[in-house]
Amino acid sequence: MMERGVLMNEGSGRVSDLRYLQLLARQYPNTRAASSEIINLQAILNLPKGTEHFMSDLHGEYEAFLHILNSASGAVREKCDILFENTMTREERARLPTLVYYPEEKLREIHETVNDIGEWYKLTLHRLIEICRLVTSKYTRSKVRKALPADYAYIIDELLNTNYEVHNKKDYYENILSTIIHLGRAEDFIIAVSGVIKTLIVDHLHIVGDIFDRGPRADIILDSLMAHHSVDIQWGNHDALWMGAATGSRTCIATVLNNSITYNNLEVIETGYGISLRPLALFANEVYRDVDVSRFLPKGPVDAATFDAKDAALAARMHKAIAVILFKLEGQIILRNPEFGMDDRLLLDKIDYANRTVRIGGADYPLRDTDFPTVDRANPYALSPEEERVMAQLKAAFLSSEKLQRHARFLYTKGGLYKCYNGNLLYHGCIPMNDDSSFMEFSIGCEKLAGRAFFDHAEALARQGYYAPEGSPEKQSGKDFLWFLWCGRNSPLFGRDHIATFERALVPDESTWVERKNPYYSYYNDADVCIRILREFGLEGPHCHIVNGHVPVKSKDGENPIKAGGRLIVIDGGFCRAYQPTTGIAGYTLIYNSWGIRIASHEPFSGRENAIRNNKDIVSTSVVFERMESRIKIAETDIGEELRRNIEDLKWLLIAFKTGEIKERNSY
Repeated sequence: MMERGVLMNEGSGRVSDLRYLQLLARQYPNTRAASSEIINLQAILNLPKGTEHFMSDLHGEYEAFLHILNSASGAVREKCDILFENTMTREERARLPTLVYYPEEKLREIHETVNDIGEWYKLTLHRLIEICRLVTSKYTRSKVRKALPADYAYIIDELLNTNYEVHNKKDYYENILSTIIHLGRAEDFIIAVSGVIKTLIVDHLHIVGDIFDRGPRADIILDSLMAHHSVDIQWGNHDALWMGAATGSRTCIATVLNNSITYNNLEVIETGYGISLRPLALFANEVYRDVDVSRFLPKGPVDAATFDAKDAALAARMHKAIAVILFKLEGQIILRNPEFGMDDRLLLDKIDYANRTVRIGGADYPLRDTDFPTVDRANPYALSPEEERVMAQLKAAFLSSEKLQRHARFLYTKGGLYKCYNGNLLYHGCIPMNDDSSFMEFSIGCEKLAGRAFFDHAEALARQGYYAPEGSPEKQSGKDFLWFLWCGRNSPLFGRDHIATFERALVPDESTWVERKNPYYSYYNDADVCIRILREFGLEGPHCHIVNGHVPVKSKDGENPIKAGGRLIVIDGGFCRAYQPTTGIAGYTLIYNSWGIRIASHEPFSGRENAIRNNKDIVSTSVVFERMESRIKIAETDIGEELRRNIEDLKWLLIAFKTGEIKERNSY
């Protein structure tokens, strides 16, 4: 809020303040308009706070994510039960939410099973309007109108705000519905109202990192997020990796491909982003045809009907080819950035080819494979001319993928390393700490920084990697830093001392596979440490929390996602199918509404088709862990603070009108 003093007094801020008010007067040209807006904003402050949902670690599992998004983590079904528990059977109450989730598909099924479609339309429209009325009841009419589809905005607004029970309006209400049906627009209208319900049932969505990798189609998730009315994203290390690939970082591109081929998940690259892997396939077939690739067969599930032995052999060759390229490119980054402190990860020059060993941490370990035809033992981190050519082609493909670039820009626009929102601190990985719980200092492109200061610097470097001019030193350092965020020693998104990609691929001794977590993870159950972190980011009070992703909660082993007496909540519950055996569940949604905070744990999703055909929803179990003493109003939120500043500014505008410093327009 601006500190103005009295407008008529001379002061250093008077000119700029007056200019600001003149700009404000373009929108509110007279006393009547400004006063009306003050009244409106003051009233909004007293409405209940909107519902926030927090989700993390989606990892490309688009079907489960979209279902949870459509169902608002079970909230749609809850509204149906509230309204129709005594008037609809259990089966009918199961069908109605499914119609809201998947209206087009469900309507096709309805035609096969319903005899009197006209009567069904009428009854269903009544019920959907009732749900919509309940969902929108905490919002202003203005906000609801803005969310309505343009073609039906007036009609839906009328139906929502017409009391059906009032005798004088009953015929009016019924006639609207009858006309909709008579004109053949019932199904289109059902789809429209279902969309409004899904839009407004959750006021704001937070994604706490890791949209990419492991699951099949992260691009579909991002398409849905781009269409969402209100969302923010806290980058995870997998997101930073793909953002780095979108900048043209060869190391990030090689890592993306290595990860994708490892788990037999190329659909997102080839189908989602239209990136051809033919250059890599041709190179691999030529250079690695007679090379041992047994250690590089895909680990993920394969469809025997479409994936034969020949395909597996090609995938293994491609995997080995890109893995070797990756080890070289990682070495180049580490040599280029000594401040990363990762010299111990330079392993290609530590290979003893005669004895088939590698030196790691002062000890020699046997290797499963030393057949690397493109590695120059005198200069092991240099790409061969053929590898340079392949990477140039792949870089061009990533840079020219319009969809990938659009998604990267969205991640930069809506995302960041952390976010403070309504008293909660959101970040994906960790606040890097030393063994004594003090904040770890970094000197990457800066003087020593720790805590929030380093997070702000790190985010600036990540943005620099995408937006700095091509070919500039700033661009290169930013691209390198995006790779550091992915797997760098104690990176705030990675939170480990190293990533054991090399060891897992080539070293049979599994003791070398261990990736030591940052001490943060031994302290994040300590309430005092969490309070210190919150204060570092400017948050203080009994209802402030840290919302954390990244590390799956082993729910099946009794691990509680609520830590440090409720100060920190870990919401990685295993959306990714690969993690579900570890977690025992299939994801969490943290729900923060005007009454308090609860966390919903989800069972595995049985698939979209089963949900539509059999009305099978995701089974969710909800636990309330914090109830508010009184219902939270918008006045107590960040939006409320912004509205109060706006009210204050408008009051100063009124003074300027009264004193004549700004002339009113159209006031007569």
